[in-house]
Amino acid sequence: MAETAAQAMAAATARLRAAGVQDPARDARVLLAHAARIEASRVTLIAPEELVPEVAERYEQLIALRAVRVPVSHLIGEREFYGRRFKVSRDVLDPRPETEILIEAALAEPYSRVLDLGVGSGCILVTLLAERQEATGLGVDISEAACLQASANAVLHRVQARADIQQSDWFEGVEGQFDLIVSNPPYIALEEMEGLSAEVRGHEPGIALTDGGDGLGAYRRIASQVGEHLAPGGRVLLEIGPSQGAAVSALLEAAGLNGIAVLQDLDGRDRVVRAHSSAKSSI
Repeated sequence: MAETAAQAMAAATARLRAAGVQDPARDARVLLAHAARIEASRVTLIAPEELVPEVAERYEQLIALRAVRVPVSHLIGEREFYGRRFKVSRDVLDPRPETEILIEAALAEPYSRVLDLGVGSGCILVTLLAERQEATGLGVDISEAACLQASANAVLHRVQARADIQQSDWFEGVEGQFDLIVSNPPYIALEEMEGLSAEVRGHEPGIALTDGGDGLGAYRRIASQVGEHLAPGGRVLLEIGPSQGAAVSALLEAAGLNGIAVLQDLDGRDRVVRAHSSAKSSI
């Protein structure tokens, strides 16, 4: 006799818990919904029903992969960020809820021309353009695969006409000035990489996680040229690791920026450094 959806989910939860997965019940539920091709909110409705063989087989494959710590987002191909679903893959950093602090800070003031350095999945740039229908933006990334992923997400959320995605090593291929520059660069020090979860360390691109040094390399690169590309009164918002607020603030101060502040996330950890260029005008 075939298992019911509830029985399969219970067995999957136990298997994921034994494998050390952090939230096994949630993952078992989300993956069952994906296997059955229904919304996660509808899993309760099918709980008493027997799983048809093809759904059961798909579910078994998904749980087996999750048990070896393949991220859920990679298994279902998407991740939610600021109320929208973004397509993701192992070529880009998974969008994280902490980054929504940067979005909130950006939306707190007007902007019309955005530059996203290290665009990755495009979640920051696409969200900022979707939230401000009059804005245009440029997203750059050294990874061609990331540029393709960001372009796909721009199309998915219908901002492609206002989003330019280019392959570039930081500011290398960037021209012109912007009233908002944002970035979530690789900020994990090489020595900290071993402490990351198996999901992150084994399945997300290393180039998006660490600079291979002390974790401040990207900020040095950004600070050295940000002044040339920031319009008068323009803002820069950089996501940081929780111990990097003072160091990144000092780099931006040395670059001649003003109004430097460190913003905290919902857990009270330093998360974003905010600054603006001099001659603040109405932009």
